[in-house]
Amino acid sequence: MRAAPLAGGAPGPDRLRPLLDTVLDALRTGAEDRGGPLPAGGPQAVAHQVREAIGEALPEDGTGAAEALFTLVRAVTAGAADPAHPLCAAHLHTPPLALAAAADLAASVLNPSLDSWDQAPAASALEALVTAALAAEAFPAAPRPDGLVTTGGTESNQLALLLARERHERHGTVQTLVGANAHHSFRRAAWLLGLPEPVVVPAPSGTMDPAALAQALTELPGPLLVAATAGTTDAGLIDPLPEIAELCAAHGNADLHVDAAYGGPLLFSDRHRPLLAGLDRARTVTVDLHKLGWQPAAAGLLAVRDADDLAVLGHTADYLNADDDTDAGLPDLLGRSLRTTRRPDVLKTAVTLRALGRSGLGALVDACMALAEELAALVEKAPGLELYARPTLTTVLFRPYGASDEAVAGIRRALLAEGRAVLGRAAADGRLWLKATLLNPHATPGDLAQIISLVEGGTDR
Repeated sequence: MRAAPLAGGAPGPDRLRPLLDTVLDALRTGAEDRGGPLPAGGPQAVAHQVREAIGEALPEDGTGAAEALFTLVRAVTAGAADPAHPLCAAHLHTPPLALAAAADLAASVLNPSLDSWDQAPAASALEALVTAALAAEAFPAAPRPDGLVTTGGTESNQLALLLARERHERHGTVQTLVGANAHHSFRRAAWLLGLPEPVVVPAPSGTMDPAALAQALTELPGPLLVAATAGTTDAGLIDPLPEIAELCAAHGNADLHVDAAYGGPLLFSDRHRPLLAGLDRARTVTVDLHKLGWQPAAAGLLAVRDADDLAVLGHTADYLNADDDTDAGLPDLLGRSLRTTRRPDVLKTAVTLRALGRSGLGALVDACMALAEELAALVEKAPGLELYARPTLTTVLFRPYGASDEAVAGIRRALLAEGRAVLGRAAADGRLWLKATLLNPHATPGDLAQIISLVEGGTDR
């Protein structure tokens, strides 16, 4: 049997070209098969369609590249929840930019691994430049900001807790304080790192209460790490960062971390950047560019005010970063992540930054923020719908007036089962709300009106 061709090397592009045509045809055909934001029929129907398409998962003899690619890419596309569809608006699940997806193909073809310089000479240099530039956006006045590429907010938040633990190792066990609105990853990170359960600070209005934080800081011995949020998962709210930063500074033994996985890309927008006032006073900041950055997952970043804080991550494996190699000038990459094998996720981000610039990304942020305001206005005008609050970011919570929580959940599930729309759910003010997270800058007023119409129609089911 002839060996399967490889993607890389000088002959690689010619070998890939016909396969890419097959993939693109399958993507188009699968989207036409689906016909909407997600497949109709629910989990059992989708699972049945996948089983029918794949047949035997590990056959004795293969079907060949063209058939396998077309069949399975078409099946997965037909059964996908497509974030590029304007009625797929449930989660922080972004439609990736075409240029970012194309760059990600190059990353897969070249397949550098960022655990040693001799596996990723150019990619490691590119990563160093891009992470420093992005960290400088978060900390414009800091002399030596830096950042680490991560798989997303969960890994970034865990790294922030790890850095705090190591920073305060000689002064006792660090205690984390989080708002009641904080991401679930903080609790898991504390568990994984052997830290105490985070102290939960009340967030009665959906954001951390500064008075309650002040009391907690007074009552708790140090060292402390306060984890604020700039863009909550449920409602897209931003904690009062300037007040929280002041409290941390006044306490003297409390560092500030800001989970801006959702809201961080507002840094690109001249209009909306002021919403992140106080962010630059944090010690560490989480940003996800696979949310309001339109990158294929994963594209996370942990930005640090002072690059020296990253020194504790240093680690030696002789086959990757032997001392004599490092002394001879080969860059040491093991301290850039807790992972060993690591793909060059920075390439797609670098391409996007170069192609669009800060202003281009800012325009996309502004477009999605405007869409959220427009949807909220439509909800307010709909006599049968109730708006939770005007949006802070791109998340809009709403529900039918007088509906029970069971009815709200039922509307959402009916739209999913019918393949008509993907809306999320969020608990707020003691009730269940439908959640629209608007991340598609190409959505139209007609698309927003259709969301309203579908929900209004759902009350008649």
